[in-house]
Amino acid sequence: MPWNSTRASSMATKDHRLLHHQNSKRNFSLFPLLSLLCFASIFLALSLFRKASIPLHSRGISRFRSDPNAALQSCDFSDGTWIYDPDAPPQRYDSTCKEIFKGWNCIASNKSNARELIKWKWKPKQCDLPSFDPVRFLEKYRDTSIGFIGDSLNRNMFVSLFCTLKRVTGEVKKWRPVGSDRGFTFLHYNLTIAYHRTNLLARYGRWSANSNGGELESLGYKEGFRVDIDVPEGTWAEAPSFHDILIFNTGHWWWAPSKFDPLKSPMIFFENGHPVIPPLHPHVGLDKVLKHMVIYVEKRARPSTVKIFRTQSPRHFEGGDWDQGGSCQRLQPLLPEQVEELFSLKNNGTNVEARVVNQHLYKALEGSNFHILDITRMSELRADAHPSAAGGKKHDDCLHWCLPGVTDTWNDLFIAHLNFKVRN
Repeated sequence: MPWNSTRASSMATKDHRLLHHQNSKRNFSLFPLLSLLCFASIFLALSLFRKASIPLHSRGISRFRSDPNAALQSCDFSDGTWIYDPDAPPQRYDSTCKEIFKGWNCIASNKSNARELIKWKWKPKQCDLPSFDPVRFLEKYRDTSIGFIGDSLNRNMFVSLFCTLKRVTGEVKKWRPVGSDRGFTFLHYNLTIAYHRTNLLARYGRWSANSNGGELESLGYKEGFRVDIDVPEGTWAEAPSFHDILIFNTGHWWWAPSKFDPLKSPMIFFENGHPVIPPLHPHVGLDKVLKHMVIYVEKRARPSTVKIFRTQSPRHFEGGDWDQGGSCQRLQPLLPEQVEELFSLKNNGTNVEARVVNQHLYKALEGSNFHILDITRMSELRADAHPSAAGGKKHDDCLHWCLPGVTDTWNDLFIAHLNFKVRN
């Protein structure tokens, strides 16, 4: 082979080896970098996966957390509809609960739709109303005293709660706190519930004209009922000092002509021990009583006491008032338009009392630290749930409620209000 050819071949071989060596060196130097990039990619992917798996609240982004209680805390429990559930579970208590007043025990008195009443469930528009768990309630409110203060409609609610709790624990002792009409302590939990009867909240009693005359006598008053607008009735005067939770109501007796006849036995209002001159109309008297009682409770109750005022329970008399042949024979809840026919303030019908009382109530509680438990709207729909002719009276009872019945749902609202609005 010619020298030039051999030399050229040798040089080519050497150049090839050098190039191969350089490429190998370059490839070798890139290997750590590629490995590092690969490792970094895997680490980043794992980090992103782990971050996606960690709950948002653990990363401090609480505003995106799905809190199941948030909806309940903002929910208006009083705004909703009644839904019929033919497969509803058995009632939370039955007609054998001895605390049920005979006239309210619609199952025992064979009211035709008594067993259907519990199949209607209240559904708020904004949320689902939590079901009442009596055992959980007893545990959560251990060492608590609850006082229902008001007329027989608050007793209706009190009995509902008692029968529900009694069903799950037999260790119950009758105990009547100062002034109460009735009360019970669930011994294992040291939970007490009591009912303090008061028709007007304020102290009242018979008044007769003095033979020596006076301001009222000079105005022609001969007899009536003295109502001390600034003095609580003795049945509950001490209650704010020892109950942890207070539930008030009033209203039904303020427009009771059978008791306070405006001509024969009118309400005569006193303040600071003296008659209010000129005499007050019951509407104004109610405002003044509510104002004084709210101030009294806020002064006497402990700072931690929960104070609740329940709104007015509606009546459902149709065809006249209770003493005019009125009745409540419906077997189904009312439609919204039917509610307005019965309760609209514009119509000024037989049952307008509920919304009138509520106007006074909201006005008196404005600026106070009372909570309002609105049961009026949901109850206005339930014209089917009163004892009616099965109440054992000479007239239909379209005022009180069958037990079991609507007041069970009042207690559902009460407990939901405590758990998700008051306590939080």
